[in-house]
Amino acid sequence: MTQKLKAGIVGGTGMVGQRFIELLNQHPWFQVTAIAASAGSAGKSYEQAVQGRWKLSTAIPEEIKSIVVQDASNVEAFAAEVDFIFCAVDMKKDEIKALEEAYAKTGTPVVSNNSAHRWTADVPMVIPEINPGHLEVIEAQRKRLGTSTGFIAVKPNCSIQSYVPMLSALQEFKPTTVVASTYQAISGAGKNFTDWPEMLDNVIPYIGGEEEKSEQEPLRIWGSVENGEIVKASAPLITTQCIRVPVTDGHLATVFVSFENKPSKEEILERWQQYKGRAQELNLPSAPKQFITYFEEENRPQTKLDRDIEGGMGISAGRLREDSLYDYKFVGLSHNTLRGAAGGAVLIAELLKAEGYIQPKS
Repeated sequence: MTQKLKAGIVGGTGMVGQRFIELLNQHPWFQVTAIAASAGSAGKSYEQAVQGRWKLSTAIPEEIKSIVVQDASNVEAFAAEVDFIFCAVDMKKDEIKALEEAYAKTGTPVVSNNSAHRWTADVPMVIPEINPGHLEVIEAQRKRLGTSTGFIAVKPNCSIQSYVPMLSALQEFKPTTVVASTYQAISGAGKNFTDWPEMLDNVIPYIGGEEEKSEQEPLRIWGSVENGEIVKASAPLITTQCIRVPVTDGHLATVFVSFENKPSKEEILERWQQYKGRAQELNLPSAPKQFITYFEEENRPQTKLDRDIEGGMGISAGRLREDSLYDYKFVGLSHNTLRGAAGGAVLIAELLKAEGYIQPKS
């Protein structure tokens, strides 16, 4: 590629927005050329806007510091400066829906980290290795929005990526029942220990709205495209518990699963080892070479040791064994702000670019 696509970040001052800036620094296909946030940050340089609020261990890229933050509500003006946007705003759900649709109607593709449109029937919610075929609903969405080039695509909840890839690799055996508990890092709430000292030496057994997302979103990922809409799968039956733990990054899951056609342990390990998707076929810049890595050690994967596997874009699994109530149980791990949030959205944008959905406006 001789010319990089111009990427805008709407919601660029928050933790996920900061991750976007970090990940897009020196990206081979995309360049951040504009940043928008709330009216309170508008008019300031990016460095000024995040002063005292920069949460990452890496420094703000030099070429980003002087970008003047714009008001995200000035949709037409902001959209005119970019080829597409990443959206990671902290607003009410109905406000996010309206904002993202407004950007899409300007002819601007929107790759969203927000949950607002995850259940909009013609908006694809994508894990590139698992359901890239769902992108075909974009054609129907464009007709609804009255645009030939704009659209919205979203990434799913960060916690489901700690176990959905392993179950996706085993779909041929028809999982029937899944019990999953996720142990989620505080960065999933957009915080660190400085912001949230109450989390030190503490576990909170509740994350608002998370269990419903964890039980229902996998069914949409495994659903089918019918008449310009995504129809969720009817199986497996999933029940979850979601718990906040004193960890900076990384969501770990303990999973129990039964199958209609029970595979052998060797078959499961083979499917995990061999599982690849469209992201690997296209050799996308952010795609992990090995999507699922299985650890033979009894005490792995560990959040601190293994969350950064494949640059934080790989999924880890371990402790696969037969269970007395279910067919099998195992442990999964994913990096919630990389694979689960900003990195996952960047990978979706790469897929959209490679498949021709995102192109230069001029």
